[in-house]
Amino acid sequence: MLTELLQGTDAGGFLLIQDSACLSGRHLLRSFINAALNREEAVHVLGFEVGEEELKDGLKGSPIQRLHFHNAYTDPLGWTDNPTFTVHQFCLEELTRLVKQTSHPKPATLVIDSLSWILRHHSPPAVCKTLQQLRKGGAVRAIIALLHADMHQRGTVGSVCQLATSVVTVAPGMKGDEAVAKITKRSKSGKVMQDEEIFSIKEDLTVAVQSRPSHLGPKQTDPEEQETDPTANLTFNLRLSDTEREAKEKLSLPFVFSKEKKTALLHSGPGSGRILYEPDANDDYDQEDPDDDLDV
Repeated sequence: MLTELLQGTDAGGFLLIQDSACLSGRHLLRSFINAALNREEAVHVLGFEVGEEELKDGLKGSPIQRLHFHNAYTDPLGWTDNPTFTVHQFCLEELTRLVKQTSHPKPATLVIDSLSWILRHHSPPAVCKTLQQLRKGGAVRAIIALLHADMHQRGTVGSVCQLATSVVTVAPGMKGDEAVAKITKRSKSGKVMQDEEIFSIKEDLTVAVQSRPSHLGPKQTDPEEQETDPTANLTFNLRLSDTEREAKEKLSLPFVFSKEKKTALLHSGPGSGRILYEPDANDDYDQEDPDDDLDV
């Protein structure tokens, strides 16, 4: 599924790469940038955490001319007189103006490095609203953003993930050059697909998907999860011996009718008891219908 995402994000798509302090997701972000450039797409990068040279390291050839880096790294808060781009410019109007400055026939791909920087200075609802407006406005073809999940509360991360059409969470692999990608993809029909793959990134920024993580082998049982015997360490015995169990099964309980007894009661034969009633002279018996006044 990671290879499928690298081949192109659907129009209006939002790809979110989640990383943590254990493993940076910027290498994978640069692989997505490289893949978009090779598809002859214009790419606009909002760089808050690394400079232009570091981001372009490994990107070679003529496609790099379609990469437009908006420097928010040197002065992200606008403390100097002429900042290139600041975090306060993260709104629909400013971003649309930035993207339309370049002459390219196709809508561009917007890359945000990283979204965590913006969430530190804007409220999550405002950031989500701007991202949704960008997706629906048509100014950009797709959005690719990096998010440091361990820097934010779960509610903030959940809101951004709910907005994304694809979420790739990276974690360290078993080997030094390997990483694990947990992928969640939502289709336009609402279907959610999940996958987990092991990948590595080559020097030319291409991604090699090696295999899926194997979960084979006996599962180690947690000592706390082992079943305990509730009858252990008691001063009396709750278990029955074979003789006691046999006597219990033969015991006939009161008010519990056997099959033979039920048959005898329901199907009475000749000579069975009958109830004979002879009216007494003092019986209060009225021949008239007590409900005759109800007839209409």
